[in-house]
Amino acid sequence: MDSHGSSNGLREEEIDAVAMAVTAVVVNTMADKEFSARDMLMRLRQQRALLQSVAEAPDCAAMCEAVRRTGGTWEDLRLRDGATDEYFRQKLLMSTTMFNHIVAACTAYMEKKVTHYRMPLPVEQLIVFALYKWASGETYESDTSTFGIDRAIGLQAVRDVTSVLLQAYPDAINWPMGRRCAQILRAFREKGFPNCFGAIDCTHIYIDKPAGAPSANYYDRKQKFSVQAQVVVDLDLRILDVHVGYPGSVHDIRVLHNSQLFRRAESGELFDATPENLSHGVVTRGYLLGDSGYPVACPWILSPYRGIDQGADEERFDTRQKVARGCVERAFDRLKCMWRLFLRTHKTNLETLPQQFVAICTLHNILLNAGMDFDENLLWEVDANGVRRRADLGIVGNGARGRGRCTNVEGEFLWDAL
Repeated sequence: MDSHGSSNGLREEEIDAVAMAVTAVVVNTMADKEFSARDMLMRLRQQRALLQSVAEAPDCAAMCEAVRRTGGTWEDLRLRDGATDEYFRQKLLMSTTMFNHIVAACTAYMEKKVTHYRMPLPVEQLIVFALYKWASGETYESDTSTFGIDRAIGLQAVRDVTSVLLQAYPDAINWPMGRRCAQILRAFREKGFPNCFGAIDCTHIYIDKPAGAPSANYYDRKQKFSVQAQVVVDLDLRILDVHVGYPGSVHDIRVLHNSQLFRRAESGELFDATPENLSHGVVTRGYLLGDSGYPVACPWILSPYRGIDQGADEERFDTRQKVARGCVERAFDRLKCMWRLFLRTHKTNLETLPQQFVAICTLHNILLNAGMDFDENLLWEVDANGVRRRADLGIVGNGARGRGRCTNVEGEFLWDAL
């Protein structure tokens, strides 16, 4: 527990109360068996000692607090006692202060929508439900029952909160400018990549077999149904650009070519840093780091050499590039393991899924800016066989390849210069 009025164990009177209950159970259980008085006393002392050691364990208070909560998730989150903040962190992955900040930013927009609901519901309850749905990854049937609302209202709440978050935080995801841009460029320079703006990659959002759409289009290389999301991040894991909605069978390059990012980059709108003079007379104003699935012909995505006939310099470059590009995988770690609905296979509406994913990217940046910590335990899950393993982030890739021959002279020179 934290410092919000709770200790690391149960109080003396609580231990005594539980001990009495356990004693009663033990006496009733053994009433029909022949034990001497001495054996009975010894067993009771052992039970008491075991209970005492468990009650004083650091996690016991949190467990007992959870047992005391019986009003459903919404009623428990409404409480404003000493344990509420810890309960918020468990269920919504944020503090009550951070949640109140989000509610304050969204209330004016949500109030215009709640008038259309069949029953009057507080804005707070609708926002809590959507956040809990995204964080838990549970079904609507399970979630709505703990919030005292029906499935139809739950569906509408998620749609409304998605829309409102994007309205309330229109600049949470944006291309860096000014001081922020200078910080990003400096950070990548320290990694050996001057004038680098970020790293790009795609992640797959696993879904049930889609109804009313050509399901073969959504069948990806891992033989799962999925939707593609293209994301650009900086070294602080902040999301700078997101493009989501293409079926899982589509290659990363096609996703790129059909994104607003590609159009803006090709028009010269994005990479406008002060020209950097590199070796071999190469000059660059900006680029992104990508994996080997991206085309070497693109002058503003720097991918690794790969291949089996690498020289020492090429191997060193690939190692450096992989380390710097690792920020995009760490961003997926935090994004999808916090908002677990997008980590697991789930039934979804293909029309609203892209907006929901952008909404959790917005929350991702809001929580980063607020300095909210990430629980590394979220990176792990237990599979059907009871084996603990790293969560599957849905980074499918498009197959390794060698360097190939670059058809863009500028891209070739940038590669060699770095």
